[in-house]
Amino acid sequence: MKKTIYFLMILATMTYVMNSCKDKDPEPEETVITENITENTTWKTGNTYTLGGRITVVSGVTLTIEPGVIIKGQAGTGANATAIIIARGAKIDAQGTATQPIIFTSIADEIEPGMIASPNLDPDLNGLWGGLIILGNAPISASASAIQIEGIPASDQNGLYGGSNATDDSGILKYVSIRHGGANIGEGNEINGLTLGGVGSGTTIENIEIIANQDDGVEFFGGTVNVKNLLVWNAGDDCIDTDQSWAGTLDNFIVICGNETDHALEIDGPEGEMLAGHTVKNGSIKGSASAELGDFRSGARGSFQNLYFFNFPNPADTDGRGDLSLSGDASIANFASGVLSFSSLQITLATGVELISVFKNGIDAHASAVNSGANTVGADKSKFTGWTWADSNSELSDF
Repeated sequence: MKKTIYFLMILATMTYVMNSCKDKDPEPEETVITENITENTTWKTGNTYTLGGRITVVSGVTLTIEPGVIIKGQAGTGANATAIIIARGAKIDAQGTATQPIIFTSIADEIEPGMIASPNLDPDLNGLWGGLIILGNAPISASASAIQIEGIPASDQNGLYGGSNATDDSGILKYVSIRHGGANIGEGNEINGLTLGGVGSGTTIENIEIIANQDDGVEFFGGTVNVKNLLVWNAGDDCIDTDQSWAGTLDNFIVICGNETDHALEIDGPEGEMLAGHTVKNGSIKGSASAELGDFRSGARGSFQNLYFFNFPNPADTDGRGDLSLSGDASIANFASGVLSFSSLQITLATGVELISVFKNGIDAHASAVNSGANTVGADKSKFTGWTWADSNSELSDF
């Protein structure tokens, strides 16, 4: 009888321990990635993954990143700058959600799964790692049909982008926040927060936040990809930069210029025979003392519609900061012919400033001044509430 009771006590204890282990949430895992991704791979919800260098998802391979995953880049500059590259022919499937965004950040960030804001890094601290680079086979306007992306050493052939497939598919990005990037690999050769090189229209990119990148927030190098619901905050150079006849559409975006921001918009023309233009519409753009609204350069092309600007300085007091201008005869000619067009531009002007002082080269004919908060064009900020660091930091209260 005593043996039977003793056995039952042991059995009950074992059952309790097993049930306790089963009910307890597993501890989050931290994995260091040091080699290129050469087979289909999934990064799991609840975990943190550290990039130990320049990591490429190679052609033919898909990297799946589940909701809530945090990816941290180790420090590195020059040829050792940390970045993640989706090479031509590879795919990324990073589908976060409004309650579980995917976050790319620095190893110095103490953020953990389930958090939105960094507990220790300021939102203007940049250059701590590289960034996310997506490369595709869509057409570009350059010296050749395929060239090397900026920010990646020429010796790394995974940095090639461009081709002839306008509908190329590089995967899906949804509810993704990219922070504290822009490491420099050489003079004038930094990595953008999000680089899109020859990315095709088969790719889905929406609900993206880019914070505190030392170079541009997002830069398009040709391609045909469409992007919607984009927020760029505290870019160290340009917030949105387009090059090489990007032929897609950016719809619904917010720009929050920082103390180091150069241009909210930098729009460059073709660098080769392809002469496509893009559409940029439904944007709200908050300036800073250092920032220009935009510079349209080198034969810029495209359509810019329903944009609202505010908080920019008087260009007369800041050596031209706070204006929107056309640079070069080719851009001026494209504006005159309608290849470059503007419509429904609104601005809340600094005290004493006139439209013609801000919108140069005749663009003022397509602009109007409005009181603060009285704009009828711009972004739908509800697309950025709840899941962005900008929202949790009350940066959207002015929009």
